[in-house]
Amino acid sequence: MHYSFSLLFWLYKYKINKSGEAPIYARVTVNGKRAEIATGEKISPERWNANAGSVKGNREDARRINSTLDRISLKIKGVYHDLLEKETPISSALIKDTYLGKKNKEYTVLEVFRQHNEQMKAQVGKEYALGTYKRYETSLKLTKEFLKYRYNRSDIKLSELQYRFITDYEFYLKTVRNNNHNTTIKYLRNFKKIIHLAVANDWLHKYPFSAHKVKIKEVKRDFLTQEELDRINDRKFTTERLNTVKDIFVFCCYTGLAYVDVAKLTSDSISVGIDGEHWVYVDRTKTGSSSNVPLLPQALAIVNKYGEHPLALNKGTLLPIISNQKLNAYLKEIADICEIKKHLTFHIARHTFATTVTLTNGVPIESVSSMLGHKNIKTTQIYAKVVEKKVSADMKALKSKMKSSNRTYSNKESS
Repeated sequence: MHYSFSLLFWLYKYKINKSGEAPIYARVTVNGKRAEIATGEKISPERWNANAGSVKGNREDARRINSTLDRISLKIKGVYHDLLEKETPISSALIKDTYLGKKNKEYTVLEVFRQHNEQMKAQVGKEYALGTYKRYETSLKLTKEFLKYRYNRSDIKLSELQYRFITDYEFYLKTVRNNNHNTTIKYLRNFKKIIHLAVANDWLHKYPFSAHKVKIKEVKRDFLTQEELDRINDRKFTTERLNTVKDIFVFCCYTGLAYVDVAKLTSDSISVGIDGEHWVYVDRTKTGSSSNVPLLPQALAIVNKYGEHPLALNKGTLLPIISNQKLNAYLKEIADICEIKKHLTFHIARHTFATTVTLTNGVPIESVSSMLGHKNIKTTQIYAKVVEKKVSADMKALKSKMKSSNRTYSNKESS
């Protein structure tokens, strides 16, 4: 590997002592990263030649200090060349520690993983969602289990990581843990982030998995057609709980909000926008981005319906929300009653808003992306592909119907 290396001596003028002298430091720079080494020498600023990195003049103390700096320079350069010969991954921090006779701390994989998770935990609710932190905790647990299964070890040094590690880990997640492809890739991405963190901190001098390339496979995103959505919305159930769950689900079909975001809505989340209409304003828990959506009549009617609901008033929420687990269980009942064959979950509401409610009705993809709170429009384009496939399927059916009609018409003419 090629390294850019430089060494200079400089005067730390902000540390002048009572005698008017400032300490002299050696600055080692490798590939743009610096490390400072105290030389133990001091001199007054007016006697320092910054361009030459030495003391001016030929006085006895000047000769002595410059001689010391020359010896330090030779020693530091010697350390650099020794590391080159040994083909050791070099950093400015390593040169400094070697020069000072210190042994570099050897970090381990789980040590860095735990440190990362602890910092993430401290930022839950600020920079990270609780769910994100929990996923990294799961990733840490899986990494520990893999180390025990594959190496019969409780931890491993970063310097021991090789390409084979990541391929074995992928195989373990797919076979022993029986995870599907996309779930496996998500866990591997979490793990790779930890290793990138180690490289950025110079705890590991080379990223060992650069050749490992994997992609998330595109999955089928179920959504409701307008007919299916109307079938649910128009249905009156005999139990209040099913009617309430239906309303919350329909509200999300017309706003595109995820469960976690609906759960934190309050009456203050609804405001009148610049157009004089009611809007819902929320910062998405998953991404931290804003999701501002004009309320369609169907959604606004549901908000008004539950304005005085005891459960909503007690919790201080906009709607009488219950746990996501219970909501999905009740949605299964609703699907059965409404004779909808799709696996109805709360997240289908978000897909339905993106496809059936907005894109299919000609709302520009940029507007849909903004309302969904997507940070990247590529995420929204997944829904656009779904709409294109639906249009394509409809047109194929139309073409087939037209061909059949033409054949019938031709037969009539020939007779």
